[in-house]
Amino acid sequence: MGGFALTLYPEDARLMEGRRALVTGGDSGIGRATAFELAAHGAAVAINHVGEPDAARAMAEAIEAAGGRAVPVRMDVAREDDVRRGFAEAADALGGLDLLVNNAGIQEPYELVDMPLESWRKVLDVNLTGAFLCCREAARLMDAGTIVVNTSVHEVMPWMRYCHYAASKGGLKLFVGSIAKELAPRGIRVCSVAPGATRTPINAGADDADVTTDEVPLGRWAEPEEIARAIAWLASDQAGYVVGTTLYVDGGMTLYPGSD
Repeated sequence: MGGFALTLYPEDARLMEGRRALVTGGDSGIGRATAFELAAHGAAVAINHVGEPDAARAMAEAIEAAGGRAVPVRMDVAREDDVRRGFAEAADALGGLDLLVNNAGIQEPYELVDMPLESWRKVLDVNLTGAFLCCREAARLMDAGTIVVNTSVHEVMPWMRYCHYAASKGGLKLFVGSIAKELAPRGIRVCSVAPGATRTPINAGADDADVTTDEVPLGRWAEPEEIARAIAWLASDQAGYVVGTTLYVDGGMTLYPGSD
C-alpha cells in the first residue's frame, strides 16, 4: 500500500462489509497496513494516531477516494481520558464500533542494569496498560464484535535488552486469554496476532541478510501487509470460532530454529 494507494476488493471477496473498526497506532507500520486491509475488505476505519495527523489524514483521504470510509482519530492509548474521547469520536463518526485492532506499541533497548524506571513505565504504559484501556473501552461500546490484539513472538520468546517489551507482551498473552473468556458469552471474540521480524519503520534499513535461518526458518522479514492479512482474517466471520488464542505470523521464529 505504498504511496497511500488503495483498491477495494471485489464485493464477493470482502470479509468486512459493514464493519466499523478502530486501529490503534494506525498511521504507520503494521497499523497502517491493517487499516488499508480492513478498508479494502469493506470496513469503515478509524485510524488512530498520537502525533502529527498528516499521515492518518492522507490515509483516510486515500480510502475515501477508493470508495471506502475512514476518519483519523488522535488518541494517546496510555491516557485514560484520551481513550474515552477517542473511542467516542470514532463510534460517533462511524455509527458504532464492532472491531478493535489493538496495535499501538513501542520498544526501547536497554540492558537491565542501565534501564531507567521511566523507560520501563513508558513501555508498559503503552503496550500493556494502553491495551487494557482500549479493550475496556471497546467492550463498553460493543454489543458484539471482535478485538484483535497485536502482540509479538516475544510474548513467549525472551529478548535480551528488551525485558520491559517482553514483559508487556507476555502480560498481553494472559490478558487476552482472560478477557476472551470473559467477553465470549457477550458475543465479543478476543484473540491475538503475534508477528515475528517485520519490516516496519522501527526496522528501517534492515534487509533479508539481517535475518538468518538460525533466527527465522524462512530466512526473510515479513512485510506489514502479511501481518495485516492475518489480522483481517482473524477479525472476520471466517474465524468465528477462534477465541482467546494467538496466531503466530513469524516465518517459524517461535520454532527456536537456532537450537538443535
